[in-house]
Amino acid sequence: MIEILSMSAAAPAAGASGGGGLLGLVLPFVAMAAVMYFLIIRPQQQQRKRHQSMLDDLKRGDTIITNGGLIGKVTKIAEDEISVDLGETRVRVARSMILTVKGKGEPVAANDKT
Repeated sequence: MIEILSMSAAAPAAGASGGGGLLGLVLPFVAMAAVMYFLIIRPQQQQRKRHQSMLDDLKRGDTIITNGGLIGKVTKIAEDEISVDLGETRVRVARSMILTVKGKGEPVAANDKT
């Protein structure tokens, strides 16, 4: 008798939860994919495009800051690397390692607290 009552009580609950079907299962995944695209993937693509256009507009005389923190002026531009004058030293830097490009007229901000 207890088994019959438990089966009859479980039957309406199972029928009520199955009403969503396939749409109820797929909709959360679609929503999560949309959120991931707009919060993570799309901003990274836009940042990569801005960085690439900055590197394409690079010219001699520009002041640059590399990922390693070196600050110098561009003296020679090749396809994949540039030559940078750091004052008394001239180094070659891969284009992809340039973090920021300051124009000829823009001074590099100093962090002197003296």
